[in-house]
Amino acid sequence: MNQDDLKKQVAQAAKEEVLKRMPKGQYLGIGTGSTANWFIDLLAPHRDHFAGVVSSSLASTERLIKLGFHVVDASQLPESIQTQSHPLPMYVDGADEINPQGHMIKGGGGALTREKIIASLAKEFICICDESKQVNTLGKFPLPLEVIPLAQAAITQSLKQWGGTAKLRLISSGKQEGQPFLTDNGAWILDVHGLDIKDPVQLERDLNQIAGVICVGLFAQAKADLLLVGGQQGVQRVQFSK
Repeated sequence: MNQDDLKKQVAQAAKEEVLKRMPKGQYLGIGTGSTANWFIDLLAPHRDHFAGVVSSSLASTERLIKLGFHVVDASQLPESIQTQSHPLPMYVDGADEINPQGHMIKGGGGALTREKIIASLAKEFICICDESKQVNTLGKFPLPLEVIPLAQAAITQSLKQWGGTAKLRLISSGKQEGQPFLTDNGAWILDVHGLDIKDPVQLERDLNQIAGVICVGLFAQAKADLLLVGGQQGVQRVQFSK
């Protein structure tokens, strides 16, 4: 199987997991990226199972609407569930890297801030990915930081104390090629190379303290609860401790 086959395989497993465990009439959080797109497409015939879905990006929202899902903004959830600590039973999304503890690097698609917001609303984070995303130590994949443009130079300098080299993410094709990539929030992304992340929880805390950083692509303080990972031998189910 190629990588697309593995992504489809694990998206199918996630669809079955959600439909089996989520009662009808609730709201589901859905993430961003190629594996999430497979999940959206496979879930589409069952869209009426959900009262609605909350999306982590404009790209996912557009795809969901085209497929007939009822998409609501996180701030527009019914008042009866907004007061709950976790108004969403589940959030399903991919990862760029995930370690044996369930800590992740996310943000390759540029939606890290909204992904972290929606994930915080969910009682359970279900990570879906192919086996190439599993690593023992995070950091080979560049760590994305969403930043205020004014702070780019200062943040780049600050990152050197952790041995990281920050590169501004640029648009790679089209009429705006070479211009800074803009997130859905109108901010820039710095991709940090050269990190060997031994303590993801502490590094996430430290990077969050840098002035001008909006969001860190480390999902470590709030990690995955369940990993569904696609491989040549099928889909493995890995439950992480709290």
